[in-house]
Amino acid sequence: MNWQDFSKLIKFRLTFLVVFSASITFLLGSRVGGNDINWVNWGKLIIGGFLVTGAANCFNEIIEKDLDKLMKRTMDRPIPSGHLTTGQALIFGLLMGLAGTYLLGSLNLLTGLLSVFSILFYAFAYTPLKRITPIAVFVGAIPGALPPLIGYVAGYGKIDDIALIVFAIQFVWQFPHFWAIAWVLDDDYKLAGFRLLPTGKRDLVSAIFTCAATLVLVPVSLLPNVYQHAALWVGYVSLVCSLVFLYLALMLLIRRDILSARKVMFASFFYLPVVQLIFLFGFKGK
Repeated sequence: MNWQDFSKLIKFRLTFLVVFSASITFLLGSRVGGNDINWVNWGKLIIGGFLVTGAANCFNEIIEKDLDKLMKRTMDRPIPSGHLTTGQALIFGLLMGLAGTYLLGSLNLLTGLLSVFSILFYAFAYTPLKRITPIAVFVGAIPGALPPLIGYVAGYGKIDDIALIVFAIQFVWQFPHFWAIAWVLDDDYKLAGFRLLPTGKRDLVSAIFTCAATLVLVPVSLLPNVYQHAALWVGYVSLVCSLVFLYLALMLLIRRDILSARKVMFASFFYLPVVQLIFLFGFKGK
């Protein structure tokens, strides 16, 4: 197996975004605790988070190996393409999961427990539901929102209102993010029987749900300021980002085409790291 196969097995780009999110909130948690940043622990978080996320994605691909053969964008993954056997992938997944959980657990017990929960919930709850009901997106949003919570707990040691805020922002963000992706890839998803759009198809109701989720994100993104944890400028920047995101979702609602959905999808890639970074830089204390 070469690097390209390994990258596809762990979904490297997705894993990178997850780890980036956790690394930012680790720094935030360290600031909240009033401690100097422990860069060794930060490294453990990045490596452990990478391994845990890679393991969850590996188990996902094992479960969906027969479905991946049906979709154009996934048929070249290492298992359906025959570059890797299911047994080999399982070994990779178990080793990464155990090593990643050990590293994260060495930071504190709660971080380790949250990482185990994220693997199990993503692989064995969200993954099988994708072919059964659009509620899978809601279920998947729970483990999907855990990385910033895990990063924060790794840096601070416990769950507080700030931990819940970073969780809430990423939780709500995932709905327009996933539904925009599902809109763009709906034809491919249908080949495998996945039902990820709210109604199962590209229509007005699915566009309304996507737009509504983006609208909810506007007040949620302002929670750092509502609870007086961030400087005033953080609220202004968050509001601008949220309104731009909402505008693109409104264009999807009006036009209901793939191009508009693609714009929402790409905007979502930028939105989350920007909002998380400005919260970090604009944090003013508890």
